[in-house]
Amino acid sequence: MTGFEPIILFGICLALVLNFANGMNDASQAIAIVIATKALSPGKAVILSAICNVIGPFLFTTAVAVTIGTEIVHPGALTPLTIIVAMSTAICLVFVATRAGFPVSSSHALVGGLIGAGVGAYGVAAVILPGWGMVIPAALYAVIGGIVGAILIGSVTAALEGDARAGGIIGAFCGAAITIPVLMIAGVIHVSGLFAICIFIIIAPVLGMATAFLFDVLVSHLFRYSRQNRMKRIFQPLQVLACLFQAAGHGANDGQHAVGVITALLVSAGILSTFAVPVWVIAASALAIGIGTCFGGWQVVDKMARKITKIRPYQGFCAATVGSATLSMVTAFGIPVSSNQVISGAIVGVGATRGEKAVQWKVVREMMTAWVITIPLAFVISWCGYMLVSAVIPVFL
Repeated sequence: MTGFEPIILFGICLALVLNFANGMNDASQAIAIVIATKALSPGKAVILSAICNVIGPFLFTTAVAVTIGTEIVHPGALTPLTIIVAMSTAICLVFVATRAGFPVSSSHALVGGLIGAGVGAYGVAAVILPGWGMVIPAALYAVIGGIVGAILIGSVTAALEGDARAGGIIGAFCGAAITIPVLMIAGVIHVSGLFAICIFIIIAPVLGMATAFLFDVLVSHLFRYSRQNRMKRIFQPLQVLACLFQAAGHGANDGQHAVGVITALLVSAGILSTFAVPVWVIAASALAIGIGTCFGGWQVVDKMARKITKIRPYQGFCAATVGSATLSMVTAFGIPVSSNQVISGAIVGVGATRGEKAVQWKVVREMMTAWVITIPLAFVISWCGYMLVSAVIPVFL
């Protein structure tokens, strides 16, 4: 250890508190569906989700941790003080949101905090901005995908004597949102770092909504002659398995926040020479998020489970399957996304199959507002916090 030892230890504790808070808020995304359909009791759902959150980081890669620690702000701007200020900001936002019942993204709170503290310490140059070689191809393909989606969905809507204009608008959003991840998987385009985080604020919920809608329609068609009791017997166990896999994906993505910042702390203090994630860091972070899940924010669970739409067992299976698949994909690419955004979009998607009035759009708008303002709000708070702390405690600089 170096002279930074007290600061590093404090920073590690803060990182674990952040994961604990993450588990409290994001517990909703893994257990809300099984509680809504009564597939599991709340107690069993929380315990099983917590276990899967712990297991998740060991099943997937640490690519998200690398993104958090190396691709948002330049390594030189990741000092113990900037990291601690960023984490303190994220923790405060997540705790306040949990108390208020808002499912915010701890990923975006941490990202905004890192950018704010980095800019406060080293100016705008601290931020790793995307190059045009990444932005232009992604934008071009998104436009093409949006046009194709607008034509397809608009035409189908018109053929069904619906609102072709509304169908075209929805198709444009869905086409653009689906095109980017599909081309990423195919290796046609490369999207990473801060640019990927920002565009997936839009892509993640839209992707979850569109794919869950289509999956629900497919399942409904295949089982259109089945009775509700039979569908319940078939899909409740499958729904539980899908939700548990989704919880593992949540632990692998959101659970990597603390892994990234702790490793960055160790590198900034000279304890590690390169950004190589120690196993004990993964274990401690996973345990923290698992414990946090056990103390889940029940106001958030209630909003996710009951206030967006009414969910049937087969719809819970569709939403959880889409959510877990999406989380697995973005985790493999190292993109820190909001698990809540993914699963909220999926819940809206399955609800929308029963018509526009089946979804409580007021609740959806409230949640979307929280998603959009999280990064800017965290940026401002973190920047102000860094300027205040650096003026009061200059010995840390």
